[in-house]
Amino acid sequence: MMNIRVDVVLPCLNEAQALPWILERMPAGYRAIVVDNGSTDGSADVARALGAHIVHESRRGFGAAAHAGLLAATAPIVAFCDADASMDPRDLPRVVDPISDDEADLVLGRRRPTTRSAWPPHARVANTYLSWRLRRITGVNIHDLGPMRAARRDHLLALDLRDRRSGYPLEMFLGAAAANWRILEVDTGYSPRVGRSKVTGTVRGTLTAIKDMAALLAVTQRGDRS
Repeated sequence: MMNIRVDVVLPCLNEAQALPWILERMPAGYRAIVVDNGSTDGSADVARALGAHIVHESRRGFGAAAHAGLLAATAPIVAFCDADASMDPRDLPRVVDPISDDEADLVLGRRRPTTRSAWPPHARVANTYLSWRLRRITGVNIHDLGPMRAARRDHLLALDLRDRRSGYPLEMFLGAAAANWRILEVDTGYSPRVGRSKVTGTVRGTLTAIKDMAALLAVTQRGDRS
């Protein structure tokens, strides 16, 4: 039986085409937890056949799927990764090892595009602006609120994250910064996704994410002034 050292949460909505590539590249000791968020393309069946642990989350939203995976995890370290093949699971040790070695409490993968088409201009501009604001608010030297990330499971649960939409990654970062976690950023590859994007690949999805994150930032700044 495989010794599970890390659980990898993969929020999933219609990613049947990408999942085989993702799951076959999972490092040894890393268990894939595929959180099906209402797929209609048989994603859960594909993932199950490839040995992934399946969780079903009926509430739509990235945060809902990501948190369901966190609750289902049992390994001491939990990592998060997109299930669309834009990120290579072979990069996961880069974000996990500093946690294992007690060099950081939260590690974020800073996306480095492998091709020009990997990161749409509108999404890159939005991310640059968000990162600038986060540096000003928290003092943490961050350049990308990357989806690939890792932390200890018990620490993540203690943050008591509540956002169930696009603001979940930001809420995690803000909570970690407020708790004075050691936050580290490492380079990870970023490639064109397989299939249609639900968030950053579309202007509408990007605008929705900006709206969700702006609400969290407003609450954080009000708290800083109180």
